[in-house]
Amino acid sequence: MSATPDTSGQKAGLPTVVLVHGAFADSSSWNGVIANLKRRGYPVMALANPLRGVQEDATYIRSIVDTVDGPVVMAAHSYGGAVMTEAADGAANVKALVYVASISPDVGESVLALTMKYPGSQLGTAIRMVPCRLADGSPAMEQYIEEEKFHAVFAADVAPDVAALMAVTQRPPTESAQTGSVTKVAWKSIPSWTLVSTQDLGIPPDLQRFMAQRAGSTTIEIDASHAVAVSQPGPVADFIDTAARATTG
Repeated sequence: MSATPDTSGQKAGLPTVVLVHGAFADSSSWNGVIANLKRRGYPVMALANPLRGVQEDATYIRSIVDTVDGPVVMAAHSYGGAVMTEAADGAANVKALVYVASISPDVGESVLALTMKYPGSQLGTAIRMVPCRLADGSPAMEQYIEEEKFHAVFAADVAPDVAALMAVTQRPPTESAQTGSVTKVAWKSIPSWTLVSTQDLGIPPDLQRFMAQRAGSTTIEIDASHAVAVSQPGPVADFIDTAARATTG
């Protein structure tokens, strides 16, 4: 994340786009989208989601969003959608939420519970659990996608050499990040857009459709894997641009 984002877009009347990555990825998963948005003049911030737990992660993300002058459009991928849902609630500067192959929970719902609601996710058979210790010294479990399964399960339409690098650099969520539920729901008060990835083996497409309909989201579907922001950054950037123009133009 750049600590001093380019504000030239704000001077031109464009909102800042704040990107939140999900589990098993990092901010570089947005690189193609960032390059496209910056060519259009948008100031962009790609935040490093801690992946420690929904409330903890949302508190951090919200603390950064609150420092942004002017309107903000937030976009999130995968687990990042749960964090965005919690973090953006009550944020006066956030004008639109964009869910990209993402989770958009209601109060009391967790990522794990939602992904079990519909068949199709293959993450459960691809996860390796690794013990770790948190900053306070307490024990926890981290989740990794097994390297040899990463391409097929997470990024099937990404070039094999790129997917291999993604597998090595993946950032693990704690188990509690997947089982923790949201307590606030931003999509009930902020307009939302949902991009459904129809070949998704992480978050079932039917689940994405269910959540989009429930939230009253403006929805599009793209024939892509869970890693749609990597495989098809142009259409993802187009969709974010559409949300930005609809709410801050």
